[in-house]
Amino acid sequence: MKSRWTDFLTSDGEKEWRNRDLEFESVIKTKDELLTKWNDGWKCLFEALNSVNNQNFDTKIYIRSQEHSVLEALNRQYAHYSYHIEQIVYVGWLIKGSDWKNLSLGKGKSLNFNKEKFSKGRHCGHFSDDFSRE
Repeated sequence: MKSRWTDFLTSDGEKEWRNRDLEFESVIKTKDELLTKWNDGWKCLFEALNSVNNQNFDTKIYIRSQEHSVLEALNRQYAHYSYHIEQIVYVGWLIKGSDWKNLSLGKGKSLNFNKEKFSKGRHCGHFSDDFSRE
């Protein structure tokens, strides 16, 4: 994330200082280290997003020298991040086993959920409004 979003409007998204091979090594040793890297990456992304405005929205940006619009780069990266996040969720599910708490609907709950949703008719709201936030 840091490589992609650091100075993303003015420099290539694949920075010379990035060591991709090292990202597959066990260099993170503690939960605190992991959370620091996780939070730093997201902070970098959000700072980049906050830098986009009407004057620079049409800027052409580059990832490995390939031109992208700001929107194309965002869509490319969000799709990529969802892939990695699903990997994390799957490993969590494997580790927790029967203690796993679903992030959305649990197995066998779709029919009742849909019945309740459709009984409300068309309405406004966010899709996550129906999920409990414990």
